[in-house]
Parts: sequence; structure tokens; C-alpha cells
Amino acid sequence: MNFDIARKRMVETQIVSRGVKDRRLIEAMLKVPRHVFVEEAMAAQAYSDTPLPIGEKQTISQPYMVALMTELLELSGREKVLEIGTGSGYQAAILATLADRVYTVERIRPLALKARRALDLLGLLNVNIKISDGTIGWEEEAPFDAIIVTAGAPDVPDKLVEQLAIGGRLVIPVGNQFEQILVRITKQEDGSLDRENVTGCRFVKLVGKYGWGTEE
Repeated sequence: MNFDIARKRMVETQIVSRGVKDRRLIEAMLKVPRHVFVEEAMAAQAYSDTPLPIGEKQTISQPYMVALMTELLELSGREKVLEIGTGSGYQAAILATLADRVYTVERIRPLALKARRALDLLGLLNVNIKISDGTIGWEEEAPFDAIIVTAGAPDVPDKLVEQLAIGGRLVIPVGNQFEQILVRITKQEDGSLDRENVTGCRFVKLVGKYGWGTEE
């Protein structure tokens, strides 16, 4: 399979055609090899218009959803970004291409280790990974200019809002355990929050102290 051709087709038919306009983001998605972040047996499906299983009951998000959530962060290249839910590492790779520094938290050790290997393979050394409860954030590195949560939460965790810088943006799926609304929170100069509902979506549940509790 020619992955370069598949990646270009993915960007044209799934990203640009659906209204994503951020030129830096489009270039990042043309550049980052998504197939590196899935199991070898699923590499041929890596550029398809769907989420894919990555083990541990987790998924790599649909390419369009990765693009949409990233575009909502409005990254310019200077930001310090927090990601909750490293998963495969693909979203972190896109963020690392677009921001100055990325801090990503994953509660499942095997996934974190696999993501680290994939990111190192691509030379993305501006990504820091922590194995922890993502719902409490990464307090010692706060504040963050942008925060992205790649799992569905019952509500926006206060701990993450606290770690968002003034003027920063937080993108998170909020709803029940089966379907959510993608929400963008912007912290205003006076500390108040502007909340926008973007679109319906469906993510695995956000497990942790300020999410759906601990996994059985």
C-alpha cells in the first residue's frame, strides 16, 4: 500500500472537503504518518474515515475528529498544550507539529509506552508523556494555552479549567457514556468561561476521579 497517496487522499476527502481550513493543520496531517500509530495488521485501514481499535478497549479517533478538535484550539506554534488521553499518540503527534510543547497524560501504561516509541520514531521530542489519571491534569506544568480531552466526560472537569491559561481554549466531548457534544471552553481575561457547543460526537468514556470514576 502506498501510504503517502492514502494520506493525501484522506486529507483531501475527509479533512479539507469537510471544511477544515487551517493551512498549518492540513500540512501536519499530510506529514504525520497515521499508520505508524496503529497495529501493523491494521495499517491498511489507518487512513480510512473511521476510528480504529488500538487495544485496551481504546481507539484512535477518526481523522476528521482529530482535525476538527485541533483546529478548535487555534494553535499558532508558540503554545504549551495539554492532552488528556494519549491513546495511540497520533493526536499528540499532530499537536507536536503545531505547538511548542505538548504534555499528554495516559492512564494505561502499555498504551503510553507504545505511543512514546511511535513519537520517538518520528523524532517528536517536544512531547512529554505522563502515566496518571488524566482528569486531574498536569498541575505542576500548568497553566496551558490549550487543553484537549480525547475521551467523553460527564462534565468539564474543574481541575482542567483551573489549569487553562487566560485566553486559552479547552476542547472536550461532554455527555453520557454513549454520545457527547464536542464543547469548546475559552477562558476570558476576567476568568469567566465562554462555552460553545460544536457538534455531536462519540468517544470512549473519560475514566478517572473527575470523569466516570475508576474502571472496574
